[in-house]
Amino acid sequence: MRLRNNKKFLKNSLLMIVIFLLNGCDSALLNPKGQIALQQRSLILTAFGLMLIVVIPAILMTIIFSWKYRETNKKAKYSPNWSHSNKVEIVIWIIPILIILFLGILTWKSTHILEPSKPLVSNIEPLEIDVVALDWKWLFIYPKQGIATINQVVFPIATPVTFKVTSNSVMNSFFIPTLGSQIYAMAGMQTKLHLIATEPGVFNGISSNFSGRGFSGMKFKTIVTKNNKIFDLWILQVKTSQNKLTNMNDFEKLALPSENNPVEHFSIVNPKLFDSIINKFSISHK
Repeated sequence: MRLRNNKKFLKNSLLMIVIFLLNGCDSALLNPKGQIALQQRSLILTAFGLMLIVVIPAILMTIIFSWKYRETNKKAKYSPNWSHSNKVEIVIWIIPILIILFLGILTWKSTHILEPSKPLVSNIEPLEIDVVALDWKWLFIYPKQGIATINQVVFPIATPVTFKVTSNSVMNSFFIPTLGSQIYAMAGMQTKLHLIATEPGVFNGISSNFSGRGFSGMKFKTIVTKNNKIFDLWILQVKTSQNKLTNMNDFEKLALPSENNPVEHFSIVNPKLFDSIINKFSISHK
């Protein structure tokens, strides 16, 4: 009866440990819909599994030793003069060193493979989308299509997307968890992020860097269409909008701080707007 209770205790303890360890995992990160996100999930799970080689035995031994060497267990061996074991020393040093070495090599390789600015290999021509972090909303400019949107970005499945990212205010962070890496948005400079979706759908995009009062509502929808035809129809729909961004005056009005902004479409955009936003923070401009 006591043995059965002990097994039940260990099972419940293991379950609680697993729940605790997985509590910090975002479901979006573990449910990738893009090529980069898929590789990142593999990296996360590999690193997590390697670390469990040390974590699980340590937790189990803590529980087992606490139970076995409790005060009421008179059968436990008492060794007050024990202080050293070569076998224990080998295990507690060699295994962590090997794990750290493997993780170091894995990190080095994956850092270069998953470099955000590295173009993705594809036979399909990349789609360029310029991204501007505003207070507290996201502006997406399609330079080739001549349109722009607020808090909505749309592109076809299996099409490489080159995001050029900047900020019109404080430093921010552009992140679509189901598709891949986050990238910082900083005023006066441009960062690049390459992503490609492997499944159609509507995914959440967020700001993952605190940027002020309206930060929590600084979200956008990412729509991945099933094919180019649906994407082209969406472009035509945006071009019917009465809103326009033809100069910096229009942009400055749009850039005024606002919270929880709805989706907006702009049928005409100044082709030099993105560069103008970056250049306005340069010393020569001032």
